[in-house]
Amino acid sequence: MHVAGHRILALDLGQRRIGLAVSDPLGWSAQGLPTLQRRNRGADLAALAELGRCHQAGLWLVGLPRRLSGVEGPEAARARAFGDDLARHTRLPVAYWDERLTSVEAGRVLRSAGSSRRQLRQAVDRLSAVLILQSYLDRTAVAHTSNQGEP
Repeated sequence: MHVAGHRILALDLGQRRIGLAVSDPLGWSAQGLPTLQRRNRGADLAALAELGRCHQAGLWLVGLPRRLSGVEGPEAARARAFGDDLARHTRLPVAYWDERLTSVEAGRVLRSAGSSRRQLRQAVDRLSAVLILQSYLDRTAVAHTSNQGEP
């Protein structure tokens, strides 16, 4: 669900930080944004609302942590509750995207690039958000392409 001219903002919700990524206006690629240090729900929602205005967001994409089996646990319930609050606060739609193993993959990529532990902590949330968003963009592009030509 991408509205032309509007960007998608992706969130990787952590207890202390929120990793952020934004799509290009055409919805083809994801770029990382500075990580948001969490303070409290109200401050977090206000900061995200401002970010959404600045980037002309049309959709929030919230990473949904599932267990390896695919079952949603308490973390997924917290992500959905935060997404519901974000939708009410910003009046923008929220979509959820399976984020299984994105933090693991982000850590692997950063370690293979020679990042230090400090750099890893600072970058893993942002890279996780980029991986979540790029996965979503790739999947929706494939779905859009395969539906072309259908009535």
